Amino acid sequence: MKQQLRQAALTKRAALSADERAAKSQNISERIKELPAFQEAKTVMLYLDFRGEVETEALIEELLVQGKRVVVPVCNADKTITPKQICNISADLQAGTWGIREPKPEVCPSVDPLEIDLVLVPGVAFDANGNRVGYGAGYYDRFVPQLRAAVPLVALAFEAQILPEIQPDPHDCPMHMVVTESRLIMVK
Repeated sequence: MKQQLRQAALTKRAALSADERAAKSQNISERIKELPAFQEAKTVMLYLDFRGEVETEALIEELLVQGKRVVVPVCNADKTITPKQICNISADLQAGTWGIREPKPEVCPSVDPLEIDLVLVPGVAFDANGNRVGYGAGYYDRFVPQLRAAVPLVALAFEAQILPEIQPDPHDCPMHMVVTESRLIMVK
């Protein structure tokens, strides 16, 4: 079932033009910046967008300008995430696993997950209950339990990625908020 949902959502996301993705990503970024959790966080973890995901580079630049600590994931072969700090988006990144940009290991230090104040999470599809369909490898589901319990998990998604309902598996970590170009979904 999840594979069918994943494929349908990826197809919808891929149908967005580059201009649509850029405009919608900008709207999502503006919504994120208004969140108290974003404004108050000192250390923010967010992904480096890949293959049509909500674009994050402007948010990263904004965080760096604000003097906040920016952390991005490195996806390891054992399906774990190592959070790494970046200080310069153009100098600190290189092509990594599956062509996804990752921090250069010789430049970017690892960050203890307990030091992270906010995580902006990618995904393929979400519902209004915060349920998430990722890419199927479980990286974030393994990573989230390493965080402090109160750390907000905020999904970034295009409205086209919102489904009526997703049946979570027992190991799935729900999001606390889902931000799209047209709304903020607060999960109870």
